[in-house]
Amino acid sequence: MTVTGMDVVYTAEQVQERVRELAVQINAEYEDKPLVVVCVLKGAFMFFSDLLKHLTVRPEIDFVRVASYGNSTTRSRNISFTKDLEVSIDGKHVLVVEDIVDTGHTVDFLYRQLAARGAASIRLCAIVDKAERREVDVTVDFPGFALDKGYIIGYGMDYAEQYRELDAIYDAHVAN
Repeated sequence: MTVTGMDVVYTAEQVQERVRELAVQINAEYEDKPLVVVCVLKGAFMFFSDLLKHLTVRPEIDFVRVASYGNSTTRSRNISFTKDLEVSIDGKHVLVVEDIVDTGHTVDFLYRQLAARGAASIRLCAIVDKAERREVDVTVDFPGFALDKGYIIGYGMDYAEQYRELDAIYDAHVAN
């Protein structure tokens, strides 16, 4: 399968404007609270970096990477860390930053892991929320854009580890 074309869904300017708006909401929510902002690698790295530039709440930052294991044709629900947190979140508020939330399985796994480590609260920020694909009851507290359908790439999101570097979000046309 290859990408045969792509259409802009959100321009770089629209993405950056939405990132600034999300930062304003996050700053208001976490003013004077101990906050750890956690980037879910790899897809959220661009969004995470841009968002941090606009945060005034002076958070601690950390990174996690999760993987699901199964065969190549189905999404497995066997999820584990391939890179774990390095900072303590005990008694601190945690903001998880994701690129896209669709089925919700990864976020559900993260929530359970972070809650077990004593987080005071756990909230979720994602640049793209595909709620119509949700299989697990997960809420994106700070959604960037709601998207109903399409396979998106760019702004950290990939197809076969390519296209992450694009500064806009595209609908990818994928063919066999």
